[in-house]
Amino acid sequence: MRRALSVAAALGLAGCAVSPPAATPVAPVAAGASPAGYQYLYGSGEGGAMAMSAFHALIAYVRDAAAKRPTDSVVLASGSPMIDARFVPCGAKPLAVVFDIDETLLLNLGFEARAAAGEPYDQARWDRWERTGGGAVAASPGAVHATEDLRKLGVTVIFNSNRTAATADATAAALKAAGLGDAVHGTTLFLRGDDAGGSAKDGRRATIAARYCVIAMAGDQLGDFSDLFNAPMPVATRRRLAVHSSAGGLWGKGWFMLPNPVYGTALKGGVDDLFPKDKRWPDAAEEKK
Repeated sequence: MRRALSVAAALGLAGCAVSPPAATPVAPVAAGASPAGYQYLYGSGEGGAMAMSAFHALIAYVRDAAAKRPTDSVVLASGSPMIDARFVPCGAKPLAVVFDIDETLLLNLGFEARAAAGEPYDQARWDRWERTGGGAVAASPGAVHATEDLRKLGVTVIFNSNRTAATADATAAALKAAGLGDAVHGTTLFLRGDDAGGSAKDGRRATIAARYCVIAMAGDQLGDFSDLFNAPMPVATRRRLAVHSSAGGLWGKGWFMLPNPVYGTALKGGVDDLFPKDKRWPDAAEEKK
């Protein structure tokens, strides 16, 4: 799967390779200003600062959690609701942190440049990108240091992505070329197609949590933390679920969100969804005209 790209983008990931793939030749990008979300994520100091903040907070949290040896992971137990959530117990399992890849650890510059220029999303092109675009990506700000620091702490870095298992080697090569270290498909790299869940990640998270004590997760979409967020629901309900359920206490304390205003499940809602009518502002000066 992978969420809609500006207009609608589907994504996915794959892993394990030896040499980094060559970049896909890209069409010239049209002159002029890019859409605001692209400006923010791929070019702004503010977007970079937010990513750095998330990774710094993650490392500080993991360092403290590893020293205390938590009883439970931050992966929801199978069948757990988001309200009064239950989590997979850690036992004596080795410690790990689970990362999404696209727009979390890797910025898909070559692919997104075409989208920013107005090129419509095409699944076949994305499939080719997974296989050959590894030379046209960059690590997110702070991602390389974060993965290096985690490994120095003795914590396993695991990648859980919706790139496809069929392109696992190319994904692993892209991660390594970007400075994010080695990824072994089925061991530290989990992809769409590894189980029957399709783009849903809970099955893969369960597999990971059965082997590791997952003390932190990072992503750019709510579905990178639980598939419960992807159930059909009104925009306002989804926001309440993320903020006021058990999830609310996990942000910055086990769950770490990276900014992505370009594509994905967050980009929904009309004016009435976003701005409650009881919070509208009547401009008295205008009403007198």
